[in-house]
Amino acid sequence: MQLILGSSSPRRREILNFFSVPFQQANPDFDETQVVFNKDPVAFVTEVAKRKALCLVDKYPEDVILTADTVVFRENRIFLKPESLEEAHAMLKELSGKEHQVFTGICVIKKNKTLIDSEESRVFFHELTDSQIRAYHNHFLPLDKAGGYAIQKGGSLIVKRIEGCYYNIMGLPIHTVRSLLLKVGIDLWDYLKSI
Repeated sequence: MQLILGSSSPRRREILNFFSVPFQQANPDFDETQVVFNKDPVAFVTEVAKRKALCLVDKYPEDVILTADTVVFRENRIFLKPESLEEAHAMLKELSGKEHQVFTGICVIKKNKTLIDSEESRVFFHELTDSQIRAYHNHFLPLDKAGGYAIQKGGSLIVKRIEGCYYNIMGLPIHTVRSLLLKVGIDLWDYLKSI
């Protein structure tokens, strides 16, 4: 039995690499646009995470599958990954100077046991000028990031403060992941890495 991280996200891989737990990264063949958003961000991210995991069950029937989905949410609207720099710019313009929420849904499947949970964090942005948004996107490509931004690295320039889990905003809330993995026999405390 091994852990399968069902995600192509380099950030999720980076977070899981904080631990020495052996895992393999696999990309679920799932189109997130198949899930309809009905004004409930928790229902949306948990459903997407579950469907991603179910895509991998046949290929990894004996393994533990871990998947996640993250969205930015503000005023009954979700911000997925932008499809263009123009859309990414519009997203940051809309989030500028305001508060939004980041939701991540987590799914863990081991054989016929399916576990689902979610995490919510609040993010408060500084006021951003058009030139600041362009400069940010010139240095940190936004097209693979929900909401068109990442909190790590240069993201700290646009984020005023957060409430909640930093790693949730990156896409993989460690506390929530640990509690689900513990229920299938994997304790991340057993895999702490030395610095």
